[in-house]
Amino acid sequence: MPMMPSALEEAEVSNVFTSLVNPTGITIVPCSPTAKPLKTITDVKTALQQGRKQDLKYILRNNAWPVDHPIRNQLWPLLCMQHQNEKSSNSIEGFYWEMVKQVFGTMELPDKPINLPPFVEPSHCHSYYLTHKGRAAVDRVVSVLGYAYPDIVYSPTIYSICALLLHFISEEECYNCMVCLVVCKEKTFITQTKLLYEVTWKTVMQISKKHVKGPAVFLQRHCNSARAERIYVDWIWWIFQGLPFQHLIRIMDCFFHEGIKVFYRTAMAILILFYKNSSAPTSEYQAEIQKNGVESALLKFCKEMPVTPQKFLKVAFGIRGLSSAYISRVFIRTEMVLKSKTVISGSRQLVRSRSSENLPNSQSQNNIQMVSHTLTIRELLTLWSWLPVRITMYTPILLYTTEEHGCSLTTFYVRVEQHEPTLLLIKTCNNEVFGAYCSSRWCERNQKDQRGNRQAYFGTGETFLFSLYPERAKYPWVGIDADRVEHGAELFMAADTKMITIGGGEGQAIWMDENIRFGKTDRCTTFNNPPLCPKGDFEIRVLEVYGFATEQ
Repeated sequence: MPMMPSALEEAEVSNVFTSLVNPTGITIVPCSPTAKPLKTITDVKTALQQGRKQDLKYILRNNAWPVDHPIRNQLWPLLCMQHQNEKSSNSIEGFYWEMVKQVFGTMELPDKPINLPPFVEPSHCHSYYLTHKGRAAVDRVVSVLGYAYPDIVYSPTIYSICALLLHFISEEECYNCMVCLVVCKEKTFITQTKLLYEVTWKTVMQISKKHVKGPAVFLQRHCNSARAERIYVDWIWWIFQGLPFQHLIRIMDCFFHEGIKVFYRTAMAILILFYKNSSAPTSEYQAEIQKNGVESALLKFCKEMPVTPQKFLKVAFGIRGLSSAYISRVFIRTEMVLKSKTVISGSRQLVRSRSSENLPNSQSQNNIQMVSHTLTIRELLTLWSWLPVRITMYTPILLYTTEEHGCSLTTFYVRVEQHEPTLLLIKTCNNEVFGAYCSSRWCERNQKDQRGNRQAYFGTGETFLFSLYPERAKYPWVGIDADRVEHGAELFMAADTKMITIGGGEGQAIWMDENIRFGKTDRCTTFNNPPLCPKGDFEIRVLEVYGFATEQ
């Protein structure tokens, strides 16, 4: 017979949460007596320090720490801080409180409600089990984030994520964690524009239709296509508004390590379980569908989630064939389609702010105009419209130019290899202008495979080619329009001490020699591009390489 917890143990449970929480309404689901011993924070730290990302992923997915487990006040900051970069290095002790004083003139919590930044969704400021003081703390963290990162235009999840963090960690730690998630470029944690939020729900809709067809068809059957789209628009609120607190906390354990793809899997798991529990004619959810519609039934199901958090995660991470590469491909393809529509529809309104049209700000334009030997302002605007939306928020900086740094591949690597992404611009002696957006660091040329051999090619499907003069065209990766591509179409970037190559398979889109003097361009399988200059062979007049500064 299990022993009843002592008064001391009950006090320890309440101490798991911060003083900003009222824990009386939180449902505690204890671990199963037959479960394996749970991993400790030491196990997590060891996996992180040794770079065992797969092991860490397994630990987070499979250790069912209950809501009141004391691990999270160390676990969540540890997971968030692994994503910090030079932009998030301002998260030093006391920095947040200096920002609070700067924004509000005092470090005291205000008595009156704060005017939240415009990127917040006012109807979805979910504070969960925070007290009045806790909600004021969320308001303050979100407001300081809005002040520190004015390029955040629309980000409905920021408020909820802040609120969840404040259940387990201090206000200052919460801000520092959020900075790491906001500025992280290697993974997506938080969308920061309306366009990117639209990309997320369209991505959920597309991958659901392919990987959970039955549930997707079930949704479609109970409403017309326009209405079905409307349901997917609210996909993130199935999670943050609908799911029980204990399920949401376990999802966040994984999210802080893996990023937004955890939410995609979560949404699909909801659809799978909803379908399973609603398809019988006698189901209470069928009755709800008939009475109030499928949206209402779906939210009711989320709130009453009939499986444990661990069973739920097992369904989410058990969806087969849903690789990160596939999700990324769907995301990039959707972003490009939507951005193309935005550019076309907004081409007559180029005077609008860069927040809505993702145009380079005046500082970016001045930076490039002062140093570039290749770009006119018109070409800059064209090129900017082709960049991934998140990159347009940063300021371009000239990393390398043959005009100033000489014609040496060694110098090129020294100045460029640690930056990601980079923009290569070539101006030939015949005045042709073309280049490539390179998604990965050039230092990856030195990485080795499992057998110890240096990998010939590296990079991702975000890489693309472009031509600015005399032709103006963009050549994205062919895999964006295909679910499967041959190996020859995944050859993005290659480099060694003798040459640089971009694109491969039946030819090289751009090849340059070690002296950065001569090059050639052919059609290649990766981008299905024509030669970027008429003769194919070219002599380089100027090579410029730009990075993107993460300082505002």
